[in-house]
Amino acid sequence: MNPKLPVWLLLLMAVGTVTVLAQRRRPTEARDTWNYRDGSERVNMRGVANLTQVLDNWKFDIMSQVKGILQNDHQSVLPDYARIQPLSEALDDLYKEFNALKAHLGDLTEKFSAIETFIDDMKANRVNANTNANASPNPPVPAVVPRQSGRRVLKKVTPSSPS
Repeated sequence: MNPKLPVWLLLLMAVGTVTVLAQRRRPTEARDTWNYRDGSERVNMRGVANLTQVLDNWKFDIMSQVKGILQNDHQSVLPDYARIQPLSEALDDLYKEFNALKAHLGDLTEKFSAIETFIDDMKANRVNANTNANASPNPPVPAVVPRQSGRRVLKKVTPSSPS
């Protein structure tokens, strides 16, 4: 047997023992968490503000360039969808279907505007008949408000809470 072998083995055991003892001395929490307050009094706030400004300027420049590319030269960034035949056909079908629905919605709006006018006239006649029966012989006739064709905007009324 080689006489140097027990020396190396003894040296290896000593290094292992020192490593284990060194790890026991250090708490594991201090090793795992970063103390952000350590050295905070030496931070140059002007440098932090300058770095923040530089990063904000970079963000603005990058976003402006991306916006410009997408608006002016989108073919260089986006793929040519006309070359992808199934996707191109699906987009064309979707566009045609959307236009057909828009036309159908216009037709329905025209039909409902005539019905709304008829219902408003009926309500006005009913109100006139009730006021004629209860009022003097020559009551003033309420003016008929002309209906606007197209969409109506409905505003939602929020109930006021008691203060």
